[in-house]
Amino acid sequence: MAITASMVAELRAKTDAPMMECKKALTEADGDMAKAEELLRVKLGTKAGKAASRVTAEGVVAAAINGTTGALIEVNCETDFVTKNDSFLALANAAAKLVAEHNPADIAALGTLAYEQDGFGPTLEDVRKGLIGKIGENMSFRRFQRWTSGGQLAAYLHGTRIGVVVEFDGDAVAAKDVAMHVAAMKPVALTSADVPAELIERERSVAAAKAAESGKPADIVAKMVDGSVQKYLKEVSLFDQVFVKAADGKQTVGAYLKAAGTNVKGFTLYVVGEGIEKKVDDFAAEVAAQVAAAKGA
Repeated sequence: MAITASMVAELRAKTDAPMMECKKALTEADGDMAKAEELLRVKLGTKAGKAASRVTAEGVVAAAINGTTGALIEVNCETDFVTKNDSFLALANAAAKLVAEHNPADIAALGTLAYEQDGFGPTLEDVRKGLIGKIGENMSFRRFQRWTSGGQLAAYLHGTRIGVVVEFDGDAVAAKDVAMHVAAMKPVALTSADVPAELIERERSVAAAKAAESGKPADIVAKMVDGSVQKYLKEVSLFDQVFVKAADGKQTVGAYLKAAGTNVKGFTLYVVGEGIEKKVDDFAAEVAAQVAAAKGA
C-alpha cells in the first residue's frame, strides 16, 4: 500500500514521533494506522526507559481544592522548557485532582488510578510513560499532600514553581493573603514553639561560633547566642513574621489574622526541586560525545 504524506502527517499528529519514524512505521504496518501507532508506542516506550534514569530537578506544583478537600502535588521534569508544555501541565493538574478525589496511599498507588490523555492510558502511570516518550524527557511524581479534615482551605500558586495550601477558619481573603505571604517569606513553622529542634540547634551552633570570635566574656557570649536564636525564631515563624502587605511595615502575620478574625491552623509549602541535587552537565563534553556518536553511526 502506498504511504501518502497525509498518512504520515496524521500519525505524527497522533504520536509526535519524528516524520521519518512515522513513515517507517506505516511502511512496516503496510499502511495500517492503528498498527503503525502501536509500533511507535513500543519505540516511544523504549525511549521512556532510557529517559527514566535522568535527574528531574525542574517541574511544577499543582493544586486542587474542592470545598474542604484539597491536594498539593509536585511533578518533576528535566528542563524548564517542558514546564511550559501543555501536555505536561495537564498531567500535573490531573494528578492533583486525582489525589484530592481518590486519596491514594503513595506515589505508586497514584499511578494506578484511571486516567487517559494524549492517546495514552488507561492509568496515570501509563500516561506518564507515554508522555516521556512523546516529549523525550523523564518526568516523575515526587510528593503530594491531601487534606480532608473538614476545615477551610486556601491555595496560592506563585507561577508554577511555588505552591502553598493554608488550613484556616475565618476569612477566605485573609487566608489567601497569608498563603501568598508564605510563598514569599517561606516560614518553617506557625510559631516559634513549632520550629524543629534540629533547625534551632543548627542556628545556635552557627551563632555560638560567631559570638566566640568576638572575644567577649562567656556570659556576654551566651546572651549574644540567645539573642541570635530568638531573632532567628521570629524570622522563620509565620505568626511572628512581618506581613508582606503590612501598610505600616511592622504588623505581624499574627496581628493581621487577629484583626481579620481568622485562625490559620497549618500550612504546606512546596518549592519545585527543593532538596534535589541537580546534575551539572559539561556542555562541551556532551556535544563532543554526540559528534563522536554520530561519526560512529
